[in-house]
Amino acid sequence: MTVICGLFLHEFTLETGKKQDRMAIKITDECINCGACEPECPNTAIYEGGREWNWAGGTTLTEVATEDGSKVDAKSAQQPVSDEFYFIVSGKCTECTGFHEEPQCAAVCPVDCCVPDPDHVETKEVLSAKKAWLHNEELQA
Repeated sequence: MTVICGLFLHEFTLETGKKQDRMAIKITDECINCGACEPECPNTAIYEGGREWNWAGGTTLTEVATEDGSKVDAKSAQQPVSDEFYFIVSGKCTECTGFHEEPQCAAVCPVDCCVPDPDHVETKEVLSAKKAWLHNEELQA
């Protein structure tokens, strides 16, 4: 299975046949910029509005393949997803799979603006594979 996360291509080989019924989380424009969500993310996928981000933060990644096959240094700065409010990098969001029972950003958000992102629907298996990829772990069967 090929999963495209933003501008980056990740290969996750899974034989599931299950319906994709989970989603990465996004932060809506109702965000009050309180910052409660940011330290809760085990993948460091949440960033303050206007802040550059990178793939290496909170992960073991050293490089990431782009859609065209070229490699990008995981420590290289990426453009902010939002300039106005906190944002979640969907390619790093695993909905806290393998860490917690529920997405911690949504659990701590005082205004309920951390919601499922219908543009990034992923199965539990894909989220687990993404976690393994981000943290250089063996995929648990």
